[in-house]
Amino acid sequence: MNEKLYLRNPEESALGKRIVNRGLTLINKLGFEDFTFKKLAKEIDTTEASIYRYFENKHRLLIYLIAWYWSFLEYKVVFSINNITDPVIKLKAIISLLVVEPDKKMRNDFISEWEAYQLVKWEGSKAYLTRSVTRDNKDRLFKPYKDLCARIANIIKECNPKYKFPNSLASTMLEMSHAQKFFMENLPSLTDSQKIEDSKLTLFLEEVIFKVLQK
Repeated sequence: MNEKLYLRNPEESALGKRIVNRGLTLINKLGFEDFTFKKLAKEIDTTEASIYRYFENKHRLLIYLIAWYWSFLEYKVVFSINNITDPVIKLKAIISLLVVEPDKKMRNDFISEWEAYQLVKWEGSKAYLTRSVTRDNKDRLFKPYKDLCARIANIIKECNPKYKFPNSLASTMLEMSHAQKFFMENLPSLTDSQKIEDSKLTLFLEEVIFKVLQK
Protein backbone atom coordinates (compact mmCIF):
# COMPACT_ATOMS: atom_id res chain seq x y z
CA MET A 1 0.00 0.00 0.00
CA ASN A 2 1.17 3.51 -0.87
CA GLU A 3 2.80 5.03 2.22
CA LYS A 4 1.23 8.41 1.45
CA LEU A 5 -2.20 6.95 2.20
CA TYR A 6 -1.50 6.79 5.91
CA LEU A 7 0.50 8.47 8.65
CA ARG A 8 1.24 5.18 10.38
CA ASN A 9 0.94 1.80 8.69
CA PRO A 10 -2.29 0.24 10.06
CA GLU A 11 -1.04 -3.25 9.24
CA GLU A 12 1.64 -2.98 11.89
CA SER A 13 -0.61 -2.85 14.97
CA ALA A 14 -3.80 -4.39 16.32
CA LEU A 15 -5.40 -0.95 16.64
CA GLY A 16 -4.52 -0.05 13.07
CA LYS A 17 -6.08 -3.23 11.77
CA ARG A 18 -9.19 -2.57 13.86
CA ILE A 19 -9.46 0.95 12.47
CA VAL A 20 -9.39 -0.38 8.91
CA ASN A 21 -11.66 -3.36 9.61
CA ARG A 22 -14.36 -1.51 11.54
CA GLY A 23 -13.96 1.61 9.44
CA LEU A 24 -14.87 -0.40 6.35
CA THR A 25 -17.92 -1.88 8.07
CA LEU A 26 -19.06 1.48 9.42
CA ILE A 27 -18.70 3.33 6.10
CA ASN A 28 -20.79 0.63 4.45
CA LYS A 29 -23.38 0.92 7.22
CA LEU A 30 -23.64 4.72 7.45
CA GLY A 31 -22.45 5.89 4.05
CA PHE A 32 -19.29 7.93 3.53
CA GLU A 33 -21.00 11.28 4.10
CA ASP A 34 -22.30 10.33 7.56
CA PHE A 35 -19.19 8.42 8.60
CA THR A 36 -16.84 10.22 11.01
CA PHE A 37 -13.75 9.31 12.99
CA LYS A 38 -15.70 10.25 16.12
CA LYS A 39 -18.25 7.52 15.35
CA LEU A 40 -15.48 5.07 14.50
CA ALA A 41 -13.67 5.83 17.75
CA LYS A 42 -16.82 5.05 19.70
CA GLU A 43 -17.30 1.84 17.69
CA ILE A 44 -13.83 0.47 18.50
CA ASP A 45 -13.53 2.00 21.98
CA THR A 46 -10.62 4.33 21.31
CA THR A 47 -10.09 8.06 20.82
CA GLU A 48 -10.37 10.19 17.70
CA ALA A 49 -6.78 11.26 18.27
CA SER A 50 -5.67 7.64 18.04
CA ILE A 51 -7.33 7.26 14.64
CA TYR A 52 -5.83 10.51 13.37
CA ARG A 53 -2.40 9.11 14.17
CA TYR A 54 -3.03 6.56 11.41
CA PHE A 55 -5.03 8.52 8.81
CA GLU A 56 -5.00 12.22 8.00
CA ASN A 57 -8.76 12.22 7.35
CA LYS A 58 -11.64 9.93 6.41
CA HIS A 59 -11.04 10.42 2.70
CA ARG A 60 -7.55 8.96 3.05
CA LEU A 61 -9.08 5.94 4.80
CA LEU A 62 -11.59 5.59 1.96
CA ILE A 63 -8.84 5.66 -0.67
CA TYR A 64 -6.82 3.14 1.36
CA LEU A 65 -9.74 0.70 1.45
CA ILE A 66 -10.58 1.11 -2.23
CA ALA A 67 -6.92 0.82 -3.24
CA TRP A 68 -6.74 -2.41 -1.25
CA TYR A 69 -9.71 -3.79 -3.17
CA TRP A 70 -8.26 -2.93 -6.59
CA SER A 71 -4.93 -4.47 -5.61
CA PHE A 72 -6.60 -7.65 -4.43
CA LEU A 73 -8.78 -7.80 -7.54
CA GLU A 74 -5.70 -7.53 -9.75
CA TYR A 75 -4.17 -10.41 -7.82
CA LYS A 76 -7.32 -12.47 -8.49
CA VAL A 77 -7.22 -11.53 -12.16
CA VAL A 78 -3.59 -12.62 -12.50
CA PHE A 79 -4.31 -15.88 -10.71
CA SER A 80 -7.46 -16.66 -12.74
CA ILE A 81 -5.87 -16.12 -16.18
CA ASN A 82 -2.42 -17.49 -15.37
CA ASN A 83 -2.75 -20.62 -17.51
CA ILE A 84 -5.00 -19.17 -20.22
CA THR A 85 -3.54 -18.25 -23.61
CA ASP A 86 -6.70 -17.21 -25.48
CA PRO A 87 -7.25 -13.46 -24.81
CA VAL A 88 -11.01 -13.78 -25.37
CA ILE A 89 -11.27 -16.38 -22.63
CA LYS A 90 -9.09 -14.15 -20.45
CA LEU A 91 -11.49 -11.23 -20.86
CA LYS A 92 -14.49 -13.44 -20.13
CA ALA A 93 -12.79 -14.66 -16.95
CA ILE A 94 -12.21 -11.06 -15.87
CA ILE A 95 -15.82 -10.10 -16.59
CA SER A 96 -16.95 -12.98 -14.41
CA LEU A 97 -14.71 -11.74 -11.58
CA LEU A 98 -16.21 -8.26 -11.91
CA VAL A 99 -19.83 -9.43 -11.92
CA VAL A 100 -19.92 -12.23 -9.35
CA GLU A 101 -19.79 -10.88 -5.80
CA PRO A 102 -17.12 -12.27 -3.46
CA ASP A 103 -18.11 -14.90 -0.92
CA LYS A 104 -19.45 -13.09 2.13
CA LYS A 105 -17.92 -15.68 4.45
CA MET A 106 -14.39 -15.39 3.09
CA ARG A 107 -11.97 -13.05 4.87
CA ASN A 108 -8.50 -11.89 3.91
CA ASP A 109 -6.56 -11.19 7.09
CA PHE A 110 -8.26 -8.11 8.61
CA ILE A 111 -10.23 -6.95 5.55
CA SER A 112 -13.38 -8.56 4.20
CA GLU A 113 -13.26 -8.74 0.40
CA TRP A 114 -17.07 -8.77 0.27
CA GLU A 115 -17.29 -5.59 2.33
CA ALA A 116 -14.57 -3.96 0.21
CA TYR A 117 -16.57 -4.88 -2.90
CA GLN A 118 -19.68 -3.24 -1.41
CA LEU A 119 -17.64 -0.13 -0.64
CA VAL A 120 -16.37 0.15 -4.21
CA LYS A 121 -19.89 -0.35 -5.56
CA TRP A 122 -21.33 2.41 -3.36
CA GLU A 123 -18.46 4.81 -2.76
CA GLY A 124 -15.79 3.99 -5.35
CA SER A 125 -16.01 7.18 -7.42
CA LYS A 126 -15.74 9.34 -4.29
CA ALA A 127 -12.09 8.35 -4.05
CA TYR A 128 -11.18 10.46 -7.08
CA LEU A 129 -14.15 12.79 -7.74
CA THR A 130 -12.61 15.50 -5.58
CA ARG A 131 -10.83 18.80 -6.11
CA SER A 132 -7.63 17.20 -4.83
CA VAL A 133 -7.58 14.54 -7.56
CA THR A 134 -4.58 16.05 -9.39
CA ARG A 135 -2.47 16.20 -6.25
CA ASP A 136 -3.60 12.73 -5.17
CA ASN A 137 -2.76 11.37 -8.60
CA LYS A 138 0.74 12.86 -8.42
CA ASP A 139 1.12 11.00 -5.12
CA ARG A 140 0.14 7.82 -7.02
CA LEU A 141 -2.80 7.10 -4.72
CA PHE A 142 -4.77 5.62 -7.62
CA LYS A 143 -2.00 3.37 -8.88
CA PRO A 144 -3.77 0.05 -8.01
CA TYR A 145 -6.80 1.09 -10.07
CA LYS A 146 -4.63 2.28 -12.97
CA ASP A 147 -2.52 -0.88 -12.84
CA LEU A 148 -5.64 -3.05 -13.08
CA CYS A 149 -6.97 -0.98 -15.99
CA ALA A 150 -3.60 -1.27 -17.75
CA ARG A 151 -3.57 -5.05 -17.31
CA ILE A 152 -7.08 -5.33 -18.80
CA ALA A 153 -6.15 -2.92 -21.61
CA ASN A 154 -3.20 -5.15 -22.57
CA ILE A 155 -5.54 -8.13 -22.88
CA ILE A 156 -7.90 -6.03 -24.98
CA LYS A 157 -4.96 -5.27 -27.29
CA GLU A 158 -4.26 -9.00 -27.48
CA CYS A 159 -7.84 -9.50 -28.69
CA ASN A 160 -7.57 -6.76 -31.28
CA PRO A 161 -4.18 -5.06 -31.71
CA LYS A 162 -5.75 -2.50 -34.04
CA TYR A 163 -8.34 -1.31 -31.52
CA LYS A 164 -7.66 2.37 -30.80
CA PHE A 165 -9.16 2.77 -27.33
CA PRO A 166 -8.01 -0.11 -25.07
CA ASN A 167 -7.54 2.03 -21.95
CA SER A 168 -10.91 3.70 -22.36
CA LEU A 169 -12.59 0.34 -22.82
CA ALA A 170 -10.80 -1.17 -19.82
CA SER A 171 -11.85 1.62 -17.44
CA THR A 172 -15.38 1.63 -18.90
CA MET A 173 -15.59 -2.12 -18.33
CA LEU A 174 -14.64 -1.73 -14.66
CA GLU A 175 -16.95 1.21 -14.01
CA MET A 176 -19.85 -0.27 -15.93
CA SER A 177 -19.74 -3.58 -14.06
CA HIS A 178 -20.07 -1.87 -10.68
CA ALA A 179 -22.56 0.75 -11.88
CA GLN A 180 -24.88 -1.88 -13.34
CA LYS A 181 -24.73 -3.84 -10.08
CA PHE A 182 -25.63 -0.68 -8.18
CA PHE A 183 -28.52 0.00 -10.57
CA MET A 184 -29.79 -3.57 -10.22
CA GLU A 185 -30.08 -3.11 -6.47
CA ASN A 186 -31.18 0.51 -6.23
CA LEU A 187 -32.30 2.00 -9.57
CA PRO A 188 -33.69 -0.99 -11.49
CA SER A 189 -35.22 1.09 -14.28
CA LEU A 190 -31.67 1.94 -15.40
CA THR A 191 -30.78 -1.66 -16.17
CA ASP A 192 -32.31 -4.73 -17.82
CA SER A 193 -30.92 -7.10 -15.21
CA GLN A 194 -32.57 -7.94 -11.92
CA LYS A 195 -30.91 -8.38 -8.52
CA ILE A 196 -30.02 -12.03 -8.91
CA GLU A 197 -29.31 -11.98 -12.65
CA ASP A 198 -25.53 -12.05 -12.70
CA SER A 199 -25.60 -14.19 -15.82
CA LYS A 200 -27.62 -11.58 -17.68
CA LEU A 201 -25.24 -8.80 -16.67
CA THR A 202 -22.30 -10.96 -17.74
CA LEU A 203 -23.87 -11.46 -21.18
CA PHE A 204 -24.50 -7.73 -21.49
CA LEU A 205 -20.88 -6.85 -20.70
CA GLU A 206 -19.56 -9.52 -23.06
CA GLU A 207 -21.84 -8.30 -25.84
CA VAL A 208 -20.75 -4.68 -25.44
CA ILE A 209 -17.03 -5.44 -25.21
CA PHE A 210 -16.67 -8.10 -27.88
CA LYS A 211 -18.90 -6.34 -30.43
CA VAL A 212 -16.74 -3.26 -30.05
CA LEU A 213 -13.58 -5.29 -30.50
CA GLN A 214 -14.92 -6.98 -33.62
CA LYS A 215 -15.29 -3.70 -35.50
